[in-house]
Amino acid sequence: MTNLLSNPTYIQLLSDVKEKIRQAQVKAVIAVNQEMLLLYWEIGKAILAKQDAEGWGAKVADQLSLDLKREFPGMKGFSKRNLLYMRQFAETYPDFEIVQEPLAQISWYHNITLLQKCSSQKERLWYAAQAMENGWSRNVMAFQIETKLYDRQGKAISNFSTTLPEPDSDLAQQALKDPYIFDFLTLSKKAKEKDLEEQLVRHITSFLLELGAGFAFVGSQYPLPIEGEDYRIDLLFYHLKLRRYIAIDLKIRKFKPGDAGKMNFYLSALDDLVKDETDHSSIGIILCKDKKNVLVEYALKDLSKPIGVSGYRLTDAIPEDLKSSLPSIEDFERELKELDGRDEE
Repeated sequence: MTNLLSNPTYIQLLSDVKEKIRQAQVKAVIAVNQEMLLLYWEIGKAILAKQDAEGWGAKVADQLSLDLKREFPGMKGFSKRNLLYMRQFAETYPDFEIVQEPLAQISWYHNITLLQKCSSQKERLWYAAQAMENGWSRNVMAFQIETKLYDRQGKAISNFSTTLPEPDSDLAQQALKDPYIFDFLTLSKKAKEKDLEEQLVRHITSFLLELGAGFAFVGSQYPLPIEGEDYRIDLLFYHLKLRRYIAIDLKIRKFKPGDAGKMNFYLSALDDLVKDETDHSSIGIILCKDKKNVLVEYALKDLSKPIGVSGYRLTDAIPEDLKSSLPSIEDFERELKELDGRDEE
């Protein structure tokens, strides 16, 4: 046995088996969640049908809650409040196919949040798909809704359509927002760009959450040595899905046309000095306090490098429980156990 534990082949086998078990555990949890959500949809549909046919009001939920708790004492989720959510769930999504994908891939409490905070079906389904793809917890999804990510995603002004091939141009555009919400920063009116950079690095977890899935932090004041001088990129990231370096230039003022030329220079140097042969060409993001759209469009029009320009907004601080958009498998399982075992008041 001791020999096996020191054998690289056995260690790899053990690692592979562990991963397969973890994947199977997650699939089992998701399958249970799907069945429960479909049950809730069917209960809500039945309540709707009887209310329409018999003219019953909301009080039917009181009696139904009491009878279901009596009949199924070991099951949770049959409070009056939860039954009314089931009714709203079925009323909002009358199409069974919509419930199956992607709504059945996220928790019941994710779905309640969508019902409470989103006004249109298109918006709800978009957030559901994003939550499923990015592994958002319910709190993170609620924060993204409150900061209107749906309206901000892909809205940066860029020249990607002329500098990047399809479908990369669309993927890159969707990776950018306008404006970015830096709720976690506290800057005075006299703050300088260095202060903005230092606070973004200090709150890198919150910054990465706002940037979105796929961004990996490389460094700040990243040096580009050219002919004996060090030119420095404010913040450098690598995007795992796009396979591109992302250079960010911070401005604590309005956008100026010269900012685009400076970023074009940085990207040329970055591609020559840093980019590997397996990487695609780098992308630049200019984050500024304000901008005039027509001015930005003219500044980017004839540049050869892919550049986007976005604004940013400073508001109140992000709550501590919203600092991570990547919950662990244990977090995911715990949240699903809560929805299976916790009764709504």
